[in-house]
Amino acid sequence: MAITSSAAVGAGTASQSSNISIQDFLKILTAQLNNQDPLKPVDNEEFVAQIAQFATLEQSRQLNSRIEGLLAVESSVQAVGMLGRTVDVNLNGFLLSGKVSALDMSSGSPLMTITTTSGAFQNQISLSQVVAIR
Repeated sequence: MAITSSAAVGAGTASQSSNISIQDFLKILTAQLNNQDPLKPVDNEEFVAQIAQFATLEQSRQLNSRIEGLLAVESSVQAVGMLGRTVDVNLNGFLLSGKVSALDMSSGSPLMTITTTSGAFQNQISLSQVVAIR
């Protein structure tokens, strides 16, 4: 029973690849062993290669998850550093200047509140909207 690798395994999104666990892989491997042709058993090298591929996929998934966590922490640190500073933000093509007066971290990514020179508040400003920091 020949098994070929597929490029689609690594091409999925993070949510798709996280659905496959080591238990699922072992079930597939067990089914493969149970259903193989006894006259043409699968070579041990193929099993080792399959296990190595799965281990690499799992390590990549874990690395991506850790990098996402690190990026979330970094954006929070950047937002905290902007508290009290004057920023220019792009609001749908309009430039707004003001001081960062508050942060909201409840959504998982920092959202700032800007207080303009006239005293008006602009809420829900993301880091990607910041054009300049003074």
